[in-house]
Amino acid sequence: MPESEWNKYVRDSRIELDDITVSHPLEANIWQFPLEKQVEYLESIAKAGCNSGEPMPEKFIDWIRWKLGDKIAEEYMLPYNKKMFGENLNDLGTYWLEKLPSVSFKETLLSCLAKKAYGKQPGHAEFYYPKKFGYGEVWLRMAQNISKHIEYGKNIVEIDFNTNTVTTSDGGKYTAEKIIVTIPWREFTNLHGIPKEIADDVQKLKHTAVQIKYFPENLAAQAQWTYFANPALSYHRIIYPHNVNGKWNGYWTETRAERVEGVLHDGKTIFMNDYAYPLNTIEKPKIMERLLAWCRERNVYGLGRWGEHSHYNSDLTVELAMALAEKLCRR
Repeated sequence: MPESEWNKYVRDSRIELDDITVSHPLEANIWQFPLEKQVEYLESIAKAGCNSGEPMPEKFIDWIRWKLGDKIAEEYMLPYNKKMFGENLNDLGTYWLEKLPSVSFKETLLSCLAKKAYGKQPGHAEFYYPKKFGYGEVWLRMAQNISKHIEYGKNIVEIDFNTNTVTTSDGGKYTAEKIIVTIPWREFTNLHGIPKEIADDVQKLKHTAVQIKYFPENLAAQAQWTYFANPALSYHRIIYPHNVNGKWNGYWTETRAERVEGVLHDGKTIFMNDYAYPLNTIEKPKIMERLLAWCRERNVYGLGRWGEHSHYNSDLTVELAMALAEKLCRR
């Protein structure tokens, strides 16, 4: 798809908190709250451990309080992350939190005084989206160009590391010099030839499922999406597609599977994504490091959000795929 087929957008994501909608990230946009609320947040951030010389904690909840202060933790970060990832937030590590925007207390204070955001902006501060069709158009066109090399409707259930063979649920077998795994490792019913301790570790990998639900009416929103921390609302995010393509209507909600009430999936306007987000648990890095290193020695490579069990967005996944392809083609 040439650049002429894309529109470029400045990211506009927002947070709804106490019936007030402010821009994301919260700590750079406290100035959008009423003055009294601003003072409360600023006082709390000033007391945060990262601003008083306390060492960085290792547990997720402690890290949130240490970085952002108790008030943002209690009112936004902890309830929102519980809605998205589950109640046991201390099962998560802190090694992945560089994904969060980086805004210092000084920058937060400056933003309140100047009434504009300071600090590092969140990921994808600008992004492209197709003028026509949906984002899947990119992959459909790629597939058309290599269609003779693709087989659809095959459910991979096993890898035999001794012969570099994958087996499908209908008994089909495919042997290759190199295998690239992009599906969740826990979906394999058998990893033949892998050491038992590594196979056991694979079963410890955790993830969340998310329901996507479509509503046909348009909401009066200028943002592309909004985050909701209120525990009384089942969903954690609303996406407004008409703000990335004016020809579309309606909105989507995202709700973690355990919080869904009623129909889980209807094949029309409700879809359950069984693998939405890999959970960055404390033990995950060691599990994946050992698994991927052992596999690479046998010309099997994990790639992408599920092959590496990392919370990658699609742009980074594509970059990693191109780098791996270049590396393997040199061999």
